[in-house]
Amino acid sequence: MQLHRLFPAFPSGLPGVGLLLLRATVGASLAAQGLATLMSNEHSTLLVLLIAVLLLMSGLFVLIGFLTPIFSPLACLECLGGALSWFPFPLSSFSCSKLAMAQLIAISAAIVLLGPGAFSIDARLFGWKEIVIPPASRFPQDE
Repeated sequence: MQLHRLFPAFPSGLPGVGLLLLRATVGASLAAQGLATLMSNEHSTLLVLLIAVLLLMSGLFVLIGFLTPIFSPLACLECLGGALSWFPFPLSSFSCSKLAMAQLIAISAAIVLLGPGAFSIDARLFGWKEIVIPPASRFPQDE
């Protein structure tokens, strides 16, 4: 499977800025949750540590727009797991509101469907490239 098929488009202009704001909202929220969990002294299990690292990593990658088709669904699942209490978050007061988690789930799902946008690392690495073919040089004809 070719990687460019994971990226439907890279909108620029105001739609690209809108996608950047969506990515910043989800990425900063998840990265802050993961960092706060890692910095707390409540690492009771290996599962909590693993979830904190996943939150931090997926938050940072969504924030900068790197491998967005992979990490946006992961962010959506992490938020869903937090909202449904599938994952043990030691700092549950950070994002304890089910409404806040529902909003992060909706924004993550929108990023999954829309793609990373033009202002992302994905756009630089995997975006459409314009290839300019110079005109063919003509050899002098024998006269």
